[in-house]
Amino acid sequence: MKKLENYLMAAFCMMMLMLIPSMPALTQSDGAAPVYKKAAYAKETVSLKNDHIQINMFKRVGGWGWGEIHTSSGKMMGVLEHLGEIMLRDQDIPVRCVAESYERKTTDKGVSLVFQVKSVVARDILDGTSFDNWMVYTFLEPALVGEVTITVAPDKPIIYLAYRLKATGNYYARYIRGPWLKVGEGSFGIDKEDAILPGVDWSINDEWSSGTDWFKDPWAQQYVPHPNMVTMPLMAISHEGTGIGMSWDPHQVATRWFNYRPHVPQPVFATPNFIDRTNNQLMGLMVPDASIEGHQNEVYAEIPLELKIDQVINFDAKIWISEGSSMDVLMDWVGRNGLPDPGPPRWSYEETLDKIANAYNTNLWHEGEGFGYYQRNDKIRPNVPGFLERYVKENKNTTLAKELKAKIDWSKEQMGDSPRRSPGTPDVDGLKKQGDEILKIQKEDGTFRFDPAGRHWRKDDFMVATSFIEPMGLQGDSALEIEILPAIALLDIANKTGEEKYADAARKAFEFCMHMTRPEAGDNWECPLHAANLFAAGHAAIGYYEAYRKWGDEKYKEKAIYWIRTILPFTHLWETDQVKMMYNTKPVFSSSDWYFANWVRDHVQWEVLSVFIESTEREIYWDDIDTEVDWDRFHEGITTAVIRWMIIHTEDTWRPHNIPATWEGYLNGDYDYTYPDTHNSITGKYGGMFISPEPIANNIYSIFDREKMKKIR
Repeated sequence: MKKLENYLMAAFCMMMLMLIPSMPALTQSDGAAPVYKKAAYAKETVSLKNDHIQINMFKRVGGWGWGEIHTSSGKMMGVLEHLGEIMLRDQDIPVRCVAESYERKTTDKGVSLVFQVKSVVARDILDGTSFDNWMVYTFLEPALVGEVTITVAPDKPIIYLAYRLKATGNYYARYIRGPWLKVGEGSFGIDKEDAILPGVDWSINDEWSSGTDWFKDPWAQQYVPHPNMVTMPLMAISHEGTGIGMSWDPHQVATRWFNYRPHVPQPVFATPNFIDRTNNQLMGLMVPDASIEGHQNEVYAEIPLELKIDQVINFDAKIWISEGSSMDVLMDWVGRNGLPDPGPPRWSYEETLDKIANAYNTNLWHEGEGFGYYQRNDKIRPNVPGFLERYVKENKNTTLAKELKAKIDWSKEQMGDSPRRSPGTPDVDGLKKQGDEILKIQKEDGTFRFDPAGRHWRKDDFMVATSFIEPMGLQGDSALEIEILPAIALLDIANKTGEEKYADAARKAFEFCMHMTRPEAGDNWECPLHAANLFAAGHAAIGYYEAYRKWGDEKYKEKAIYWIRTILPFTHLWETDQVKMMYNTKPVFSSSDWYFANWVRDHVQWEVLSVFIESTEREIYWDDIDTEVDWDRFHEGITTAVIRWMIIHTEDTWRPHNIPATWEGYLNGDYDYTYPDTHNSITGKYGGMFISPEPIANNIYSIFDREKMKKIR
């Protein structure tokens, strides 16, 4: 009877607990053993959890010192290895921060555990041991003291970390580590679905981050990258449908003394964890940061961080769990933070159009030849940039428009008066011939396969790379871009000719690519075939949305949304005060020809501009299709960014790269109001070839048209 009463009372208590609103619970146990076995456990555990996430904190023999993060279902995602660690220049072993006790607090962020920490004193540990008479360290007190706060949000799978440390004296530190998360430790180890350090690395399955798949050493090493190279301040790793992320504030001054330079949180990323050489994957933050390109990948700083007494060292970070892949982790960050305001453009859109039009009337006009500029062995022909006719029509009463109209009329006259098909009337026979040629190269499985010496030949980069070290892709291989482009072409031909055999062939290619998750194979004329690529992301998004339009299958729409979102890791969603790079984009996470261009360091803007031009030309408006992302703001952002890029020779922001002979023309103003091929994310300088400003004008006009469309609604 007594047992029955106890059972009923327990059941009643359980029912009452279920009625209480979900809040992080705090439990303490003297017997719960940790999964992590690489620490001396002192038989004390304290846990914070809500319905989505749990962190168990454990006491080491020397004090509270590490934590384990679990999903609500109990899957262990990683180990927060310590509460801070310092490696002093003049002591040959690192020491960690520990706490004798903790305090529980409740704030608007959730329930917190607050640890008053101090770094271990090696001399105290060795005192009275056999080491005492032959190992004598000079440091007699903790090098670091402070407070570490760990907070679990009330109703979200988020853990907030706040490190508030302080130096107790004048020291030289080779590193100070803050959040140091070993993903997969004690559970799935080095296995992963994918891992993303935005702007820097995107590895899948058993690929190594900082591997030599897309770079060769030393450029392959990106595990402690210059902070400016990271496009979004987060890291993500996923395993079997569950992802974990860590984010930080890239503007946070992690530490600074007097008039010394500030240090920002330095991300550290390795999968597998070749830094600690353990069977897990690493996401961490540390100081000092990589202040210049030459100090990247220094886990132990060659020039130590000079600390002064009472100098503060702060780290603020979030760790969260997401359902899905690393892209889902990234999208959860975007959902919480939104896309940043691109700010006002360098010149208003209207003024930018005026400047571009004026350039076509002056330095981009060559009397008796046409519009354009000399860069290589260019031949200027009397072709008319499409936007100019619209500009002239909308500004017909201005002197500039009248002068441009005369130039346009002359150019059209030179092009001849041959009969032309009326707008909108397709050349059906020509399209069928083109479609049949594409069908000839399609394989039985629907693929088109890589043919570097044949139809994929653009220039000799592939042969140069092969001669130097190895091919950038194998003959007959398959990857997203080389399958999607012919599929789009076939679908367009089917829509214009009414011949469904072309649509059927396109659908086979779209179906073949459904399993792909990383955008690959854009820029295949100069970059490794399987490197993560923005161009491939954009083309795949367009292709799958056209497939959705054709067949109405929701899975194609979902895939289109997925692919357009994969442009985000390539896009700078923050910038420094010194280097303006908001909405600058990377073309690919690789190098060109293994060695000749570093596309992790350098931005390229023409590719993302062309994706959005093609989208609007096809009346694909991503803001309507994917309502979780403000794609109209994104479009304005990339356009505002490229206006910032536009060249004016008197500003002296550009240098030649692969065409040194353009230097003299640049000094003469021949290229004014074009924009350059590349921007260096570390120096903030521009370089490379010059690109026509026509895409800038086209994007501005498409933004205008989109605004009018939204007003009509």
